[in-house]
Amino acid sequence: MEVLLSSRITPIRTYLKQYQSPSHGAFSLRSMNTSQRSLHGMIINSKPFTITASIQTVQAETMDRFDNTSPTKEVLDLWRGADAVCFDVDSTVCIDEGIDELADFCGAGKAVAEWTARAMGGSVPFEEALAARLSLFSPTLSQVQDFLEKKPPRISPGIDELITKLKANETDVYLISGGFRQMINPVAATLRIPRENIFANQLLFGRSGEFLGFDTNEPTSRSGGKATAVKEIQKERGYKKLVMIGDGATDLEARRLGGAAVFICYAGVQLRDGVAAKADWLVFDFKDLVRSLE
Repeated sequence: MEVLLSSRITPIRTYLKQYQSPSHGAFSLRSMNTSQRSLHGMIINSKPFTITASIQTVQAETMDRFDNTSPTKEVLDLWRGADAVCFDVDSTVCIDEGIDELADFCGAGKAVAEWTARAMGGSVPFEEALAARLSLFSPTLSQVQDFLEKKPPRISPGIDELITKLKANETDVYLISGGFRQMINPVAATLRIPRENIFANQLLFGRSGEFLGFDTNEPTSRSGGKATAVKEIQKERGYKKLVMIGDGATDLEARRLGGAAVFICYAGVQLRDGVAAKADWLVFDFKDLVRSLE
């Protein structure tokens, strides 16, 4: 993994979290109907303009720092002609970093979040960061189940519409994540993505539900794993134009030789400068991608 020690990370999550409705609380992925799944359509608090202004300010500042906020013709053509699109999950499809939220639920949030920032920025090998983070709180099976019941994942605004649009264009959709299947399966179900299109890690538990570790045979459990997953998908399905969308260094890696044709950096939750600067296209709003397909 390339080292991006000087990478600046700008969290945008504080703005997006305000999409949660005060009357609905945490959004239960198992009980949402179609309109509920689109968080963008549920801004019913009294300060929607504060959210918009905040995001617009970040975008305006970014325009001065990056030259890839508009796609080249080649990138746009590849995006429009993609036969498969692979999405990262944490801070992309969802507005949270799943392992950070689970760690916080188990009482180790701050320490684990620091490791996550280093891993996503590319300053440490992913497998080292994953093992270190899990060792800080060693979640039991009952804790994971309780966490999913009380704090289900929250979907990013516009992602449901984008995936629906891609499917209408007969583009296959995948989730490739360094997170865990136990936490991603409900997300996939909500977005109507088949489980066979999920590449992610697996938490391992003993007979009594005690934490044993994670499955190191999963390609996404180590640095370069997303690139490996992308190549496996291409080899098995024969895709010629595959696009990767995500926010971190592990997503950028998927564009390695023989991997994704295009890497789109989604910075609607976290802006990681070192990753964004090397992306083929930098976007802050999934609706921009939806409009580009019309």
